[in-house]
Amino acid sequence: MSNAVIPEFAVSDWQRSKAFYCDVLGFESAYERAEEGFCFLRLGEAELMIDQIGKGRTFADEHLPQSYPFGKGLNVQIRVPAIAPLIEALRQSGHPLFLPPEEKWYRAGDLETGHRQFVVADPDGYLLRFFEDLGQRASGQ
Repeated sequence: MSNAVIPEFAVSDWQRSKAFYCDVLGFESAYERAEEGFCFLRLGEAELMIDQIGKGRTFADEHLPQSYPFGKGLNVQIRVPAIAPLIEALRQSGHPLFLPPEEKWYRAGDLETGHRQFVVADPDGYLLRFFEDLGQRASGQ
């Protein structure tokens, strides 16, 4: 584990989620505890965990997702070298995009930072915003 913040998603079926993340999106399983329905995943420098509800440690009911989509109000941004291979893998798997690819520039002080990005929902509805870095430019261009 190298990141200071690593999200853990409570999922309904960890094997289905693991297959989506690994087989479709290209994450690798760094390690897992099958008896707990847990898996630690990596894609480049991005890290996240999935944990099946009702197996292993499960937080109190008031902190669990109640219905699909899980993670309402949250999207996780993941930097990748290029988004095109992910979009193609999702297309081939028949998994729809939540938001289509777009180019966005975000103001940060006197500069703007560019992203080519798209959003996909995982099997439980967690929103993943994959982006490739387009660099920076002067604000207002």
